[in-house]
Amino acid sequence: MARTVHAAPDRVFAVLADGWTYSDWVVGTVHIRDVDEAWPAVGARLHHKAGPWPLSLHDSSTVLACEPGRELRLKAGLWPLGAAEVLIRLQPLSEGAATRVVIEEDFTDGPLRWARNKLNDLVLHRRNVESLRRLADVAERDRSQR
Repeated sequence: MARTVHAAPDRVFAVLADGWTYSDWVVGTVHIRDVDEAWPAVGARLHHKAGPWPLSLHDSSTVLACEPGRELRLKAGLWPLGAAEVLIRLQPLSEGAATRVVIEEDFTDGPLRWARNKLNDLVLHRRNVESLRRLADVAERDRSQR
């Protein structure tokens, strides 16, 4: 899944590096409970709540790899449903004035890993389309406020 964001890669990465913004753009994340001070360093965690009240689930996402301005790899938890590995890559476009943002996501643990089917693929696809739209809104909005 990819989208062009009309902001430089460093600006887009600044949004990714601010763990408190994840509920603004990650579909399904309704509240950020805490962000490790070291975020987005490898091993740092973002503690979130997902889903509607009263069925909200508390879990965390952990940074697996980080290359500032270029890439962020996370293990996103949503127990008891499972966990996913998410790779977000940033590719500069238009001499750095825009960024191609690519999200790849795959379930790695729990029941969702074993329930892979076209419905799951469709849900992930739609979720990531909307997450990318929201990420673009945040990165582009912040750029225009300067």
